[in-house]
Amino acid sequence: MHCKDMVIKVKGKELCQIEGTVDCVVYSNEENGFAVLTLDVDGDPVTVVGEIGSVDEGEDLFLTGEFINHQKFGEQFKVTLCERKMPTTALAIRKYLASGAIKGIGPVIAGKIVDKFGDMTLEIMEKEPERLCEVEGITKKKCQKISEEFKNVNGVRSLMGYLSKFGISAGYGAKAWKRWGQPTEEMVRSNPYVLCAQGIELPFFKADEMAADIELPKDNENRIKAGIANVLIQNSYAGHTCLPEDKLRAITCRFLDIEEDRFNEVLEDELNEENLCLFRKKNRPFILLKEYYTAENYISRRLNIMKECLYDSKINYDEVIALAEEQNDIEYEELQKKAINTALSCGFLVLTGGPGTGKTTTLNAIISLFEQQGMNVLITAPTGRAAKRISELTGYEAKTIHRMLEVVFSDGDRPRFKYNENNLLDCDVMIIDEMSMVDSLLFEALLRAIPMTCKLIMVGDSDQLPSVGAGNVLKDIIESGVVPIVTLKEIFRQASKSSIVVNAHKIVGGEHIDLSERGNDFFFFQRLQHSELQSLVVELAKDRLPKAYGYSSIDDIQVLSPTRKGPSGTVELNKRLQAELNPPSKEKSEIKTFQYTYRVGDKVMQTKNNYDIVWSKDLGDGVKENGAGIFNGDIGIITAANKYTGLITIDFEGRICNYTVSMLENLDLAYAITVHKSQGSEFDVVILTVFGGFDKLYYRNLLYTAVTRAKKLLIIIGSANKLEGMIDNNRRTLRYTVLKNMLIEDGNSDEFNDEIEF
Repeated sequence: MHCKDMVIKVKGKELCQIEGTVDCVVYSNEENGFAVLTLDVDGDPVTVVGEIGSVDEGEDLFLTGEFINHQKFGEQFKVTLCERKMPTTALAIRKYLASGAIKGIGPVIAGKIVDKFGDMTLEIMEKEPERLCEVEGITKKKCQKISEEFKNVNGVRSLMGYLSKFGISAGYGAKAWKRWGQPTEEMVRSNPYVLCAQGIELPFFKADEMAADIELPKDNENRIKAGIANVLIQNSYAGHTCLPEDKLRAITCRFLDIEEDRFNEVLEDELNEENLCLFRKKNRPFILLKEYYTAENYISRRLNIMKECLYDSKINYDEVIALAEEQNDIEYEELQKKAINTALSCGFLVLTGGPGTGKTTTLNAIISLFEQQGMNVLITAPTGRAAKRISELTGYEAKTIHRMLEVVFSDGDRPRFKYNENNLLDCDVMIIDEMSMVDSLLFEALLRAIPMTCKLIMVGDSDQLPSVGAGNVLKDIIESGVVPIVTLKEIFRQASKSSIVVNAHKIVGGEHIDLSERGNDFFFFQRLQHSELQSLVVELAKDRLPKAYGYSSIDDIQVLSPTRKGPSGTVELNKRLQAELNPPSKEKSEIKTFQYTYRVGDKVMQTKNNYDIVWSKDLGDGVKENGAGIFNGDIGIITAANKYTGLITIDFEGRICNYTVSMLENLDLAYAITVHKSQGSEFDVVILTVFGGFDKLYYRNLLYTAVTRAKKLLIIIGSANKLEGMIDNNRRTLRYTVLKNMLIEDGNSDEFNDEIEF
C-alpha cells in the first residue's frame, strides 16, 4: 500500500509510514549507510533515499519518513527511521540470496538452497547452518564460510534494526560495526554509552534514551565514565587538552545529576585503569584523556632531548651570513642575523614576528644556508592554504603536515600515518610554518616521524589565535623557555607603506587606529544597523570591488566575522551572499539541508577533519594523483549536486571529491567564515564585520588575526566603539594545557612560573 494516509507525528513533525520489499538497490554507501533504492509497496515502485544502512534486494522494510518532490526524478520517500525484516517467502528469499547479499551465494546456489528448504531457508541458515551441506555443490568448507558470512550480515541488520527503534541513523551503526564487528549489538544493548566513544560520537542524550529503555540508573558506572569522557571531549573542541579536577567534577555532576562522592569513585577507577590521566600543576590536579596526556608528554620529552642533542653555541656563523649578504645583495638587520645564526648553530629555533618584519626573508636565508651544507630540508604547514602561501613566498615546495606524513587510515577522527617513529621521514631539517595553528596531537605525530638529530625550525606569530584543535603549543613552548626564540620587531620600509601592516602592529600593541584615514589598502565604514551592514557587505562583494579593482567575488574576496550567530554572523551573511552571488536557477542543481541549500557554484568550507574522503587531482598529461583526507578549514567550490544519489562533487583547489548528504553536517557555506576558520590563510581582499554578538569573541588578538589575513585590501564594517573595545580587550583565549609545565619540569628549569589564571 502507498501509505500516504498513514500519518504519525515525530517530535511535532508529521511523517508517513510505508512497508514493502526492496526491488532494486540503486546506490549504497557502506561507510555512512546512505542508500537509494526502489521499494515494492504492494506492486507500486517507490523511490527511497536516506541513511538506511546496507540493504539488499528481497529485504522487507518498514520505513518512517516523508514524501518529497525532486525536480528531475519526481516523487521520493526520504527516510527518517528504518525497521527491517528478513524476507519470509521462498520467492523473496530466493531474490535476496541471489542478489549477492551473502558472499559465496550466487543465483544458481541460491536457487538450489531455496528449492531444498523453501520458506524455512533463512531460519535453517541461522540455527542449523550445517544442513547447507545437504545442498548439491556446497562442501563442508563452503558451508562454514557461508555460515560465518550470514552471521555477519544478519548481525549488521539486527544492530541497525535495534538502533532504529531509538531514531538513531544507520551511520552510527556502521561506524560501530566497523570497529567491533560481531559483538557490537550485545555491547550496545548492555552499555549504550559505548556509542559515545570517539570515532562514533553518538550524542550523549541519545545514549541516555537507550539507557532509559533498559532502565540503567543515572549513577551507573558506565554512564559516569562516558559522561566524564564526554565533558573532556567537548572541552577539547574548545581547545583544552585537560580540565582542573574541581571544574571537571562540578561540570560532570551537574551534567549527569549525580553526587560528588559517586563521581570521585568512578574517576579514581578510571585513573587506576589508566583510561584517564592526572597531572599536577602547582599541586592542582588536572585530568586528561589518555591521548592528550601521551601527546603533550611526548612533545615535552622529545623537545628536551632534541635540545641536548643539537645545541652547540660554540659555532658562530657570522662570516657565512656576511657572505650570503654579499652574494644576494641584501643586508639583514641584527635580529634577522641572530635568527639565522641561532638556526644554524643550534638547529633549534622559534622564529616569531608580526607582518612586515622580515620572517620570510630570514627563513629564505636559513633554508638556503642549510641546503648549502648539503642538508635535506622539508617545509610543512598545518593547512593547504598555508602550505601554498609559504611555497609562493619562499620558492620551495611545502606540504601540509597530513600530506607529508601520509594518512594511511583513520580510527574514527584520529589519523594513522605512514611516517612515524618506525618509519622516519628522510630529512635533516624540518621547518614548520604557521606554528600557532599546530595542535598537540598533530605536533606529536610530526615529532614522531622525524629523526632525533633532525633540526627543527618553528615559524609563527604568537599574537595570533591558537590552533583550532586542542592545545596551545606555540605559546607553551615560548613561555617554557626550552627553545631559543627570536622575535623580529622592525617593520621594513616597504611594509611600512601598508596601512594593513602598520595598523596590525598598532592593534597588537593596544594602540587605537585612525578610522578616518583613507589609505590605499585600509578602509572603515561605520554601520550601526544590521540591515545596512549586510547590504554594504553584499554591495562590496558583488559589485563595487569587482568593478573598481577587478577582484573576483568568489576567488579573491573573503568576508570574515568574529561570530557565527546573529545578523552580522557568518550564517546570516552566507545566506545573503549566496542569494546575491549564486542565486538559484534551472541550470544549477542543489541539495537542501536543515541549515543551508548547497548549490552548484557555491563556495564551501570543511569544518571538521575527515581522513576518509577520497579525492583525485589531475596533474596534467593524463596523470592523476589520488589521496584521502579533507581537513578543517579547507575551502572548495561545488561543481555538481545530484539529489537522486545524494552526492555533491566539490573541487578543493584541484582535489575533486564526493560528499554524501550525511557528510554535509561538516560542510558550511564559505562566502563568509569566522576569523577562527581563517587562520593560516591569506586573501587578496578581506571584508571584516565588527558589530555585535557574543562579547567574549571581541578581543585584541582575534582582531589582529583578522586584520593580518588581508594581503592587498582590508575593509572593516560596523561599530567604531566595538572595534576600539576589541583593541582595549587584551584577554587571551584561555586554554587548559599541561605542556608548558611538562617542558619546564623535564628541562629541570628553575623558571617555573604558571602565569595562567584560573
